[in-house]
Amino acid sequence: MIVHLRFFASLRERLKMSAAEREVAPRATAADVWSALCREHPELDPMSGSVSFAVNREYVERGHVLHDGDELAVIPPVSGGSFAPLFEIVSHAIDAAAVTAAVADPATGATCTFIGTTRDHHDGRTVTELEYEAYAEMALAEMRKIGTEAQRRWPIAALAIVHRIGVVPIGEASVVIAVSSAHRAAAFEACHFAIDRLKEVVPIWKKERFAGGEIWIGSQTGERFK
Repeated sequence: MIVHLRFFASLRERLKMSAAEREVAPRATAADVWSALCREHPELDPMSGSVSFAVNREYVERGHVLHDGDELAVIPPVSGGSFAPLFEIVSHAIDAAAVTAAVADPATGATCTFIGTTRDHHDGRTVTELEYEAYAEMALAEMRKIGTEAQRRWPIAALAIVHRIGVVPIGEASVVIAVSSAHRAAAFEACHFAIDRLKEVVPIWKKERFAGGEIWIGSQTGERFK
């Protein structure tokens, strides 16, 4: 399928073009297209943490699936600031360093990263495995609201939230949140707000498995299945 690419400002100058057409595989994502561009133009790679994407003139996450005829705009930081949100639900291991890099900005002096990992005990039980489920579309929408509210309340440069679903082995990250700002107080406070708010409103549930049974945590019933 064919997608129409648009480039602006510093990105346009580096590529020496403002538009192009590209043939991509079915179900290719915005991130797939960017990765291909970086392989062809290695000088773009340092921009990976700061670019954002729009499809048909609407901001999208990096994992947004493209369709034939879509216009994909690759957008460097705008003049008003570098806020380039990253909100993702993934089914693979989270690269915490990549999430932190996504909020990197040479104008900031502080980056706060929260890594939530699965632990091997809860309420006196030995937990053997955890599984997460999400209402993904609504979860992403709520994550975006968290980002918007954090930016309104604190002078942050960028915020990223990535949450893993499916089975997450003990000791691995289930959620990573990163925030960058000019000073540490805003980064700490916004990061604290983001994880607390995520736990309150984002529709993600986890099932704890332990010897003798399993239980959903965060469901309305709290019913245990043996």
